[in-house]
Amino acid sequence: MPTPHIEATAGDFAEAVLLPGDPLRAQYIADSFLDDARQVTAVRNMLGFTGTYRDLPVSVLGTGMGIPSASIYATELVKEYGVKRLVRVGSCGGLSLDVGIRDVILAIGASTDSGVNRARYDGMDYAATADFGLLRAAYEAAVAAGIEPKVGNVHTSDLFYNPKEERFEVMKQMGIMAVEMEAAGLYGLVAGTGARALAILTVSDHITTHESTSSAERERTFDDMVRIALEGLLIDRG
Repeated sequence: MPTPHIEATAGDFAEAVLLPGDPLRAQYIADSFLDDARQVTAVRNMLGFTGTYRDLPVSVLGTGMGIPSASIYATELVKEYGVKRLVRVGSCGGLSLDVGIRDVILAIGASTDSGVNRARYDGMDYAATADFGLLRAAYEAAVAAGIEPKVGNVHTSDLFYNPKEERFEVMKQMGIMAVEMEAAGLYGLVAGTGARALAILTVSDHITTHESTSSAERERTFDDMVRIALEGLLIDRG
């Protein structure tokens, strides 16, 4: 049952899917973390794979950047392929001085300047929050791995290059930890569907301090984030 954006057939996707923005990162995750991984889709070069992690069936699919692109793939995964657990694994720009470069953030909530959730929620403000079960399991997985994750609110931006930089001061005053581009859309999208979602983010650069990481540093920290996501899925399975 291919969709307009995914060429996989029924049963090709596991009920748990990791969602990096970069399709090449999806391939890296499949090659590095999954056993017996096979490619299940490549429409528009948005690569998707399914394999196992410690006997748990897991898929990974690139989503592209931003709410519109990510929402297309997440919608089709949930509605057409029966996916029940979606975990975004991506980078973010640190904002609060309480988070540093390479920190891992579990996004308990996602504020946004996007209008997508108001459109879903009949013009009202919707509180876009993570699934607590996935959040708790990821936190337990991180602590077990010797990583102390940051847990808090992030901001999902429609613009990567925001011309109104003064807005960052408002975000900091409201306790926003970091800025990214997909979580609020993902959280709003799964609401009411029976699916559950979580965004796990790595701070790749810092908006306030202007620090940044090298590509090698990002890759190592990204590996930590992916392990937390996968181990969390195992814990959540029970």
